[in-house]
Amino acid sequence: MRLDQKYSGNVYILSSDDYAASKAVIYGMPMDYTVSFRPGSRFGPARIREVSIGLEEYSPYLDKSLEDINYFDAGDLLLPFGNAGRSLEVIGEYVKGLLDDGKFPFGLGGEHLVSWPVIQQVYAKYPDLALIHIDAHADLREQYEGEPLSHSTPVRKAAALMGGKNIYQFGIRSGSREEFQFGRENINFYPFEVLEPLKKVLPELAGRPVYLTIDIDVLDPSCAPGTGTAEAGGITSKELLAAIHAMAQSELNFVGADIVEVAPAYDPTEQTQIVASKLIREMLLGLVK
Repeated sequence: MRLDQKYSGNVYILSSDDYAASKAVIYGMPMDYTVSFRPGSRFGPARIREVSIGLEEYSPYLDKSLEDINYFDAGDLLLPFGNAGRSLEVIGEYVKGLLDDGKFPFGLGGEHLVSWPVIQQVYAKYPDLALIHIDAHADLREQYEGEPLSHSTPVRKAAALMGGKNIYQFGIRSGSREEFQFGRENINFYPFEVLEPLKKVLPELAGRPVYLTIDIDVLDPSCAPGTGTAEAGGITSKELLAAIHAMAQSELNFVGADIVEVAPAYDPTEQTQIVASKLIREMLLGLVK
């Protein structure tokens, strides 16, 4: 698998053709085989790229422009449709190559299970890794309907791998009683809110390698209806942008990130994809050092 090869799909606005000179690499993970409600997030990465053409390169929040940084968009990985296990292996193999090359892996999902092999590879390189998880759902199940490979299980798997106290969850407002109990007892668990609890914990993470995973459904459905499992009572896009900016202005050492669960078919207005595209711009400019 050539890491500098562009696979299927368009490219994110102003991405470079120079893999070697790029610090960050955007790659799509078009998988939605284990979703428990509405499929379609496999089309998210491509559509996010397409709507990014309407996005300004300049961030007035950070006073930076995409013109000032080098990042490479590899397109969507070629995953074996319907084969979740092998697809996760392909993702993991690809991300390992990026890390070996010193790149910042920036993944676009796809369902949230695609984050699991990425976390595995990042943790293998950075054993003192901290995981920041921003989501409406706890994703702390051991299995869903008897299946351990599910978009409701990646953070529980991460807790078993890296220890729950190295994981910080924000915005959670949906899950089973058992998930909430597990989160409160084993995770740095901050349900319902994002910005204020995040700002309080940033100092304790200073200097540590951090991986950030954002599920678009942390946003209220009024802000982002285009997702497979929308959940009422979420935060606004303004608050999520403020959270990204707080992280950008902190002393955290981000070593990778992803945005997942954008399902374009459920948002004909395109606002979900447009929000995701803007979040990506701010993350590229703020988190990739």
